[in-house]
Amino acid sequence: MHIKKDKEFVFVLDEGAILNIKEIDEVIKVAAPEWPINQIAAIDRTVLRLGIFEMLYLKEIPPKVAINEAIELSKAFGGENSGKFVNGVLGTIYRNSDIYIEEEEKEVKKEKTKKKSKESNSAEASDSTKVSTDKSLDKEKKTK
Repeated sequence: MHIKKDKEFVFVLDEGAILNIKEIDEVIKVAAPEWPINQIAAIDRTVLRLGIFEMLYLKEIPPKVAINEAIELSKAFGGENSGKFVNGVLGTIYRNSDIYIEEEEKEVKKEKTKKKSKESNSAEASDSTKVSTDKSLDKEKKTK
């Protein structure tokens, strides 16, 4: 079952990168201006194209997952520094994309929610301590 889905995914990735190659290569040119497309090693260039397509065109794939997959491919099949190169280029593209801004906003909201939850829990604990203390004081007054 997974094999069929994997094959379908590979086909979508391959076809998508090929059909959008001009746009993808423009993205590479902006992110790595010191590296003309034809001077990037063939494996690195292919991995970048696949990673960029996955990151920018396939919205159901989290960008960080696409980047990590591309890095692993480049380490496995590229040269000694391929992983670092692919990471640098894809990281630059990601940080300069709208996706990054959206994800950062989500992270900020999550952190604020966590902080409010902790503050709320602390306030509740403080209130219950105060109530316990108040009850103890009342009992003490009654016994006197």
